[in-house]
Amino acid sequence: MRITNNWWHLIAVFVFILLLVSCTTGRTNRKLRIIHAGSVSIPVKEIADSFMAIHPDVIIETEAWGSKAGARRVADLNSPCDVFISADYRVIDQILIPEHARWNIHFAGNEMALVYTGKSRYADEINSDNCFNILLRDDVLYSRSDPDSDPCGSRAVLCIKLAEKYYRVPSMANTLLSRHTEHIRPKETDLIALLEKNVVDYIFLYKSVAIQHGLHYVELPDEVNLRNPELDSLYQTVEVEVAGKTPDEKIVEKGESMVYGITIPLTATEKELAVEFAAYLLDPDKGQKIFLKHGQNSLVPAFSDTYKHIPDPLKKFAKNFR
Repeated sequence: MRITNNWWHLIAVFVFILLLVSCTTGRTNRKLRIIHAGSVSIPVKEIADSFMAIHPDVIIETEAWGSKAGARRVADLNSPCDVFISADYRVIDQILIPEHARWNIHFAGNEMALVYTGKSRYADEINSDNCFNILLRDDVLYSRSDPDSDPCGSRAVLCIKLAEKYYRVPSMANTLLSRHTEHIRPKETDLIALLEKNVVDYIFLYKSVAIQHGLHYVELPDEVNLRNPELDSLYQTVEVEVAGKTPDEKIVEKGESMVYGITIPLTATEKELAVEFAAYLLDPDKGQKIFLKHGQNSLVPAFSDTYKHIPDPLKKFAKNFR
């Protein structure tokens, strides 16, 4: 059978299409895996979307955890992770460095707030002067996150202990910390569902998360809210015992102003891409601007005692103690 020129043309076109499809489907995207604190879910998603928009060959997968639980996934379960973002820089220092990471960049601050909705009991009268007296009322339910899993839980305990000093109400901390423990949840963002479903009236939460979710909140005095680095000597007068690197280990955390941290685990499979993303997140005109929009102040550049281990492209976002 003779094949005409038209048939040769059709065959050539068909082969070209097959080659084109093969080349297209054979192209692999670079995948970046991020484990981050639940409190930065909204800004991290916006940063990731913005980063992918200018890197169409990149796919970013994110997982939100309480920072301590997230760090243990990296340290104990070898969960895939190229970038780790903690709501407390000390989690990186205590759980990941030096076995699972080498450096830590401090990049953002925050503060504790007492958060509520318009349906919360006494919502029409609560303020920064009477808020802890209202929490002590028998008909008021409140919640906090787990100190062993989430820095927000540790900070809630510290905040309550500082409030006892500031408002001069003896035994207030013991009373509040022994109440409503059945409503404790693994991470701070889990508390929002309890609040919105009217299971509880108030929750201890980061101010930034309250802003992001459009919730009412009471601004607490700096002597209580763990916001102001100049009050670290006061914050350090209170402490909380939490789980350490192993289930049997306990460590004592003293109060300290809030500092978020970022690192790249040693097991990261996309190290160069992770450095590029971290630089984007830490850039004052890019990621830091997004954090600021969502209620968190930038600390970049901040001192790092791991400065010598920071990748060279990221050193400009930190300062050396020496």
